[in-house]
Amino acid sequence: MAAPEFASSRMERVLDTAAELLVRWGYQRVTIDEVARHAGIGKGTVYLHFRTKEALFLTVLLRANRRVVTAMADRMEAEPAHVLPARQLRSLYLELAADPMSRALYLADAEVLGRLAHEAGETLGGLVAARAQVLTEHLRLLRDAGCVRTDLDIDALLYMFGAIGAGFFFMGGAPGSRPDLDVDTRADLLEQAVASAVQMPDPPTAELERLAPVIAELYRSLIEHIDNEWRRRVR
Repeated sequence: MAAPEFASSRMERVLDTAAELLVRWGYQRVTIDEVARHAGIGKGTVYLHFRTKEALFLTVLLRANRRVVTAMADRMEAEPAHVLPARQLRSLYLELAADPMSRALYLADAEVLGRLAHEAGETLGGLVAARAQVLTEHLRLLRDAGCVRTDLDIDALLYMFGAIGAGFFFMGGAPGSRPDLDVDTRADLLEQAVASAVQMPDPPTAELERLAPVIAELYRSLIEHIDNEWRRRVR
């Protein structure tokens, strides 16, 4: 599921080219001119769809996020343990690390993430809010079922989950980080950190099996939000 069905073939070509150049050259060197030249279209045609370079690459991320969310929901339905925050975040970390484009943005360049986060805050507020609601409901369901800590309220659980995850993602490109640790080791450490911070020692298997389809559907609901954002913000 690479892009919404309503995406044009020309737009797909622009996004494919932008992703390829991002991996090959890095964000700073890629320009709209180069994207247009490598896609075999005029620069003005790119600007018909995307008003800025940041908007273009944010749309590249939207397309990747659509794929990531779908895969996340699929994993939850196939293996209920993936609804646990630690397993969920470990799988996400490995998935992003395995994809060259996602790795270049999420795990390698904190400055780029900051720029795109600013763009996202201005243009993708609805989607950001929907994601927050899904994660909040996800943790609430797990908390009510005794799968995560009950001595902390939802806001505290959300904060710890987000802070730990952000730290591991940021350290992927931060000066002085540990590049000698392979990605599997880092993913294992991430899982251990989240499990220790927010989960109960032995989450009940029956509850995970009961909740897996419910939580998976919560994440699938984000696909509609992603598609709506695509329609709203891409010209």
